[in-house]
Formats: sequence, structure tokens, C-alpha cells
Amino acid sequence: MGLKLISLFLLVSLLILTILFGADQALASDKKPHVSHRNRTALAAAGGGKAVIMKGRKQESGCNLFQGRWVFDASYPLYDTSTCPFIDGQFDCLKFGRPDKQFLKYSWQPDSCTVPRFDGEAFLKRWRGKRVMFVGDSLSLNMWESLGCMIHASVPNTKTTFLKRSPLSITFEEYDVTLYLYRTPYLVDISKESVGRVLNLGTIEDGADAWKDMDILIFNSWHWWVHRGAQSQGWDFIRNGSSLIRDMDRLDAFNIGLTTWAQWVDKNVNTSQTRVFFQGISPSHYTGSEWHEPRKNCEGQMQPLTGSTYPGGSLPAQNIVSRVLSSMKTHVYLLDITTLSQLRKDAHPSAYGVDKGMDCSHWCLPGLPDTWNQLLYAALSM
Repeated sequence: MGLKLISLFLLVSLLILTILFGADQALASDKKPHVSHRNRTALAAAGGGKAVIMKGRKQESGCNLFQGRWVFDASYPLYDTSTCPFIDGQFDCLKFGRPDKQFLKYSWQPDSCTVPRFDGEAFLKRWRGKRVMFVGDSLSLNMWESLGCMIHASVPNTKTTFLKRSPLSITFEEYDVTLYLYRTPYLVDISKESVGRVLNLGTIEDGADAWKDMDILIFNSWHWWVHRGAQSQGWDFIRNGSSLIRDMDRLDAFNIGLTTWAQWVDKNVNTSQTRVFFQGISPSHYTGSEWHEPRKNCEGQMQPLTGSTYPGGSLPAQNIVSRVLSSMKTHVYLLDITTLSQLRKDAHPSAYGVDKGMDCSHWCLPGLPDTWNQLLYAALSM
């Protein structure tokens, strides 16, 4: 009888151990707690987890950097233009008399994630020995100067070389990082022919070799496509295929020209070496009726619009950019800055620039382009 009881006891003990081991294995297989998309992205930005992979023509679901709102942030601005050697007079609003400073005190807060704080020294270390090029019009200049000032504020004592030739360049010597600006407002060519200046919608030859072999390319184009008048638009005729015409629908022209650019990128950019971005469409604020102030423009505006949508709606050029980028073979990241910039009717130079004209197209520095660069930094980091 005693032997039977001992055997029964051993059998029950073995059964209990088996059940407990199975439970422990089940717990181990589900050891990692569930983390929401929002919290996972915030952890990644803080260095507390794996980053959400940002890819394609915007980013994967779970972290839309471009949907959010503006919030007051006393820690801004990120730099002082009086100590930045790269600033241009047309963007230095405080130097040219802008009396209010509240426009400097806003940061962009996405709804679904946290934008990592810009760290210029970390940027230089990560991209040591690399070349970054902005390609486009004066909005590219706006963003290029902003990035130069943001980095300089992080490493104010590092030696820099600033070359004012084409392309413009800023080199941070200790890190061998160069920021270039290549000015070409249409991306496609303008050539001098017997009839005058011709905008060639189907060719990219002038200077395109300078874009090759960069490590980061940030393209931009739109504002000049709507300029009118012999002096403002920069061309006399448009060549579209075999047709030479005086003018055409500007959205159609932009679509054809951007498609030519896309084909050039697909053919010439080695994406194993080069990260490619499109800066997105930067809005202007000349028409107050878009935000329910019909007699106003950007002059005297002192704070952003509240909320996350712009009363005036989207811009037609946005659809063209999205459509062209989605048709490309090359992996291009869209910095979709339109809506967040539309909300910043307060951020333009207005009358406070070197030219003293009413400028509701460009942006004060420090200011909105700093946010564009923070989002570029986030896209490169996440």
C-alpha cells in the first residue's frame, strides 16, 4: 500500500510540473506587452523601442508626421539669426523690423506620434562625409538656409566653409558634411533659342549631372509655374513635345514637367546610395477669404489657425505631386508639408524683408522651414 501511495504522489507531482511548464512557455511566448501605434512611435522617438519604418511616398500607417496641430512651445526658436552666418535678408524678419515674436513660439505636434527634437551634432555624425542637396526654387533656399542655421546652432564653434557660387554650399569641415543648394525653379530646362527663352517640358539636361551621386536629395517645384508676365515667368515659349506654344494650362504644364523629372530620377538615381525626398507644395497667404478674413492677407497675422484642417482646402498641385510620385519606381519620400504650412498664415515675412514688398510666399527664419527640417530629420531617423 505504501509503495502505491508513493507512486501516485510522484505521478500527480509530474502532472503538476508539466502543467506549470506549459503555462510558463505560453507566458514567455507572449511576454512582450501590446503597444499601440501611437505609443510605439513615441517610444521610438525617445529611443525606447524600435522605430516605425517610414517608407514610400509618405509613411506607413501609425505615424503620420503631417497630420496634427500647432502648439505653443516656449523652448522655441531653435536658433538666433544674428549668430547664423548663412541667413538671407529676405527671410530675416526680426532684423528688418518685425515687431512681434509670438510666431517664433510654435511647434508642430502630430496626432499619432512625437517628432524627435532636432540634434544638429547627431545629424552631422550620422551623415559624416555625406552630401545633401536641395534642388528647386526660393522655397528650397528657405529650407536650405534653415537647416544650415539649425545645425550651426548645435555646433557653433565648428569650422564652416560657405561658398556663394552655383551651387551654393555650406560645409561643416570637422564632419565633412556639405549642404548644397541648386537653383532651378522648374526642374526641367529653360533654353535660349532664336524665338527667346523656351521652357522645355520634356528635358532635364542643364545641371542635372550636379544632382547625381548625392547622399540626400530634396527636390521642390511649383511656385514659378503660376508666375505670369514676361519678366515674372522666366520664359517666352513652352516646348511640349514637337509643339512650341505661347502658353498652356499651368497645372498641365507642371504635370508634364514633373513627370519628366520623375523619369530622370528613375533612370539616374541609385537608391542604394541616395535618399530622395520631395519637399511638397508650400502655400501662400495672399487671399484672406481662404481663412474667412476676406480683406486680409498675411500682413499683421500673429498666430496660426487652430485645428488640423485649412478652411481653404487643398491645392490642386498636391494631387499632381501625389500622382506622379506614386507612379515612380524610385522610392521617394513626400514631405507633405502643405496643410501644416497652410495653418501658418502668421509665419511669412510680409513687409519685413530686405525688399520691403508684401511677401506672403516665403517664410521667416527662424520659423516654419525649421519644422520642415525637423520632419526631414524625423524621416531620416525613423
